[in-house]
Amino acid sequence: MIEVRNTAKQTKKASGGYISSRRILLILICLAVVVAIGIFGFLRQRSSGSDNSQEGAGLFAVKRGDLTISVTESGNIKAIASKDIKSEVEGQATIVSIVPEGTTITAEDVNNGKVLVELDSSKLKEQLSQREIDLTGAEASYADANESYLIQVKQNESNVTATELKAKFALMDLQKYLGKTVSEKLIAKADANPDSIIDTASLLDDPNRLGGEASQKLRELQGNISLAKSNLEKAAYTLEWTEKLYEKQYVAETELRKDRLDKQRIEIEEEKARIALTLFQLYEFAKQSEQLLSDYNEAKRELERTQARARAQLAQAKAKLSSARSTYEMQKQRLEKLHKQIEACTIRAPAAGQVVYWSSTEQWVRVKIEQGATISEGQKIITIPDASKMKVEIKVHETWIDKIQVGQKAEISIAAFPEKTFSGEVLKKAPLADAENWLNPDLKVYATDIGIDGTHDALKTGMTGKVTVIIDKLQDVLYVPIQSVVTVEDKKICYVAGSPAQKREVETGLFNDNFVEIKSGLAEGEKVLLNPPKWAEPEAAKEQAGTEPEPAKEQTQTQQEPAK
Repeated sequence: MIEVRNTAKQTKKASGGYISSRRILLILICLAVVVAIGIFGFLRQRSSGSDNSQEGAGLFAVKRGDLTISVTESGNIKAIASKDIKSEVEGQATIVSIVPEGTTITAEDVNNGKVLVELDSSKLKEQLSQREIDLTGAEASYADANESYLIQVKQNESNVTATELKAKFALMDLQKYLGKTVSEKLIAKADANPDSIIDTASLLDDPNRLGGEASQKLRELQGNISLAKSNLEKAAYTLEWTEKLYEKQYVAETELRKDRLDKQRIEIEEEKARIALTLFQLYEFAKQSEQLLSDYNEAKRELERTQARARAQLAQAKAKLSSARSTYEMQKQRLEKLHKQIEACTIRAPAAGQVVYWSSTEQWVRVKIEQGATISEGQKIITIPDASKMKVEIKVHETWIDKIQVGQKAEISIAAFPEKTFSGEVLKKAPLADAENWLNPDLKVYATDIGIDGTHDALKTGMTGKVTVIIDKLQDVLYVPIQSVVTVEDKKICYVAGSPAQKREVETGLFNDNFVEIKSGLAEGEKVLLNPPKWAEPEAAKEQAGTEPEPAKEQTQTQQEPAK
């Protein structure tokens, strides 16, 4: 340390300033970078040249022949049809046991009900006893409510029948006393005006209008008066002759007294008969008529009340029955559902095939399928693909998706079998692009399924396949490498070999990953640059006489789009 410090002091004294060793190293690195950039710029300027020389550049002779237009994409192999096994247990469940992934399920295993997954059902079985008790109680309540309902129906029938008879008998009593005709008129009048009073005087004015007991009673009283009058007249006549005979002393005094007493008795009887008729007309008839009519009306109202009470009681009994039935059905369904939940904890083989864990087929599955894992309702556990029909799922870029059509033929190579080529065809393509990739939001691709012809036992789900979809096969066309065509101001340009190279506009057609069809602008055998110059003179500079052309903007070498 002492030596270093001494050296630093000496350096400071010699140079007149202090410079650390680290700063010296940084300065040297910067100088090296500047020198390297200068050399690189010099070499680039020399290689490009201002005269567009093609020395050292690759050339390609325009060819005529057949050109296959195809799209090549890679994807994963999956079964066209598969059986997904999901958890049907509500909430969450724990996997108690599960068959190893890759297990082959045979048709015999399916027939024997081979267990693939066993979920924890201990908590569900604990609820089973309580649910059974609840169902028994609900069943008893339902039976009691049903019996109460039937009893209420019978009771209502009895009550209504009794009140109907009471109303019927009240009507009969009214008709018996007043007669049917007068009774009907009084009832109609009372129905129209419940507060109306019977006009007994009008009824008594014409005794022939009455019928029944009232008419009979009225005639009886009137008959008693008439009889009393006749007896009185007879008694008076007898007394008159007795008095005459007594004066002549033909009868005794006792006989005279007797006739006088008979006359007085008959007069009293006549008076009693008149008073009885008056009392009947003024009080008994009116009272009895009003009473019988009131009894009938009250019987009718009682019938209405009984019917309304019966409907209300029946509705209550029906509501209790409905509630008890709903409770019973609910408890029954809950018990049945619990049994199904317990059965759902044991998942048996639904179809033949190979067991594949769901977490092995999906990249973003958070829960790994294994023993002890907790899964949610509806979550997929196992998929059993049908290996007899397989497909390759690829993603096609949006520039090509319109060219892909269902039924187009395809060639498929499998990474696991590089020496073999499989044939297939396009099964379907997605109508919408997949969700944007957050790493590349501008990338739009469409999911496309390519079916593999035939049955291949060696193919497994998850293998990688490379698909070449044959879009078109062009016959006898001109074509050049795709990198020989560049876009300049929305025009397709090729550079034909020469001194200097000739810039020529061309019309392009379809293209594949390597070549593009030339419809016009080039002739067979002409040589074009494989690496066109990246700098070109702008057209405006050429038109300016005596003006030194300036470098134009850098051209972007782009892939040729399909002809519209």
